[in-house]
Amino acid sequence: MAQQIRIVLADDHVMVRRGIRQFLEDAPANHEVVAEANDGAEATSLVETHQPDVAVLDIRMPEITGVDATRQIKKRFPQVRVLILTAYDDDPYVFALLQAGADGYVLKTADADELVRAVRIVHQGGTALSPEIAAKVVKQAVSGRPESAVGQIETLTDRELDVLRLAARGLTNRAIGHDLGISHRTVQGHLASIYGKLEVNSRTEAVTEALRRGWIVIE
Repeated sequence: MAQQIRIVLADDHVMVRRGIRQFLEDAPANHEVVAEANDGAEATSLVETHQPDVAVLDIRMPEITGVDATRQIKKRFPQVRVLILTAYDDDPYVFALLQAGADGYVLKTADADELVRAVRIVHQGGTALSPEIAAKVVKQAVSGRPESAVGQIETLTDRELDVLRLAARGLTNRAIGHDLGISHRTVQGHLASIYGKLEVNSRTEAVTEALRRGWIVIE
């Protein structure tokens, strides 16, 4: 029998979790979902309690996001592999999660076999990426941007600074998106990336840190 893979599963939609759990536990591979979480904070707590082999996380969850949960899990429990399973393929989310230490990034459009294969790959120490995500990573690798990002992990992009300036004025995500001509979902992705780079957990902390560094000013 294949080695058992113990999994903590986090998604804020119960029916989605139920479907994912069934995919995993019905697979020929020996998977066991030892706990389910409704949000990022609960996921982190359950990882501490159960010490699973793999944590399968969504991005957008209550309390703390998948980005923050990933960062906390990898910092506190580096032996736990983290697989992101999400509907979002926006660049800011992708690279914020990979910077946070995610070992895999799979879209929810993947079929059951792809999901099971991704869990097995990250459990074995590899990196599992959906083809769409892999293409984004390759594109940035060819451009040479990831190398500079490693050297200057706290540097914000021009667009991230634009988002942060508008956030400092108290604008909502939708208002920021309207002002910049992007979707509110993309704004959320930029904010997730900003939080990761600045190692903060809220807009207020991000704005405060950017002001302290002199990156933005409040008019």
